[in-house]
Amino acid sequence: MSTTTFKVGDHVTWNSEAGHITGKVKKVHHSDFEFMGKTRRASKDAPQYEVESDKTGHLAAHKGDALSKK
Repeated sequence: MSTTTFKVGDHVTWNSEAGHITGKVKKVHHSDFEFMGKTRRASKDAPQYEVESDKTGHLAAHKGDALSKK
């Protein structure tokens, strides 16, 4: 369970295959959701965050422990 929480609009950074990415939280999910054709698991105690890259505009979904506040 992640103890780090974020809200829509927070500027965050995360690590990807391309290196460190910065972007903004676009959505917070507290229940299971579909993302890029796959079901992602989320709950009130373990939310997932949709984030948008500042550089490319691409969307990604991450658990809170994968993100850091910028």
